[in-house]
Amino acid sequence: MRGDTHAGRFPRGTARVLAAAGLAVDAYMHAHLADRYDAVSESISQGTLFRIEAALAALAALLVLVWRRRLGDLFAWAVAAGGLALLLVYRYIDVGTLGPIPDMYEPIWYRDKNITVVAQAVAILATVFLLLYRPSRVRAHGGGRHASY
Repeated sequence: MRGDTHAGRFPRGTARVLAAAGLAVDAYMHAHLADRYDAVSESISQGTLFRIEAALAALAALLVLVWRRRLGDLFAWAVAAGGLALLLVYRYIDVGTLGPIPDMYEPIWYRDKNITVVAQAVAILATVFLLLYRPSRVRAHGGGRHASY
């Protein structure tokens, strides 16, 4: 792993797996529910928006696992945080129709929504860790090993 010390590999690897798992669950839940929301439509159906979220979450999960760059981690955070923010807004606020976006107000909790919230929260926490935790590099310097500052 580029830039990781041996000691930093385990926590960062664990965070990558947790982020990818959370995003994969997010992708699955949105893809699974999309057809139920096709009837909620303006110019764009809520089902289509769910499919877009599913595709973005799946891409983010792959980036976190395979590409392993700060930009990919930031994208994954944005997908998870944006998805959770929209879920909570449309749960608690009747925003109404916004241009081509249908009125997606749904003031109830149900099992699939709860699972999605937990998955997105896990992905957010794991990607925040990835974005903030940068183990110091250890390199040989003058015969001894010193952490670079």
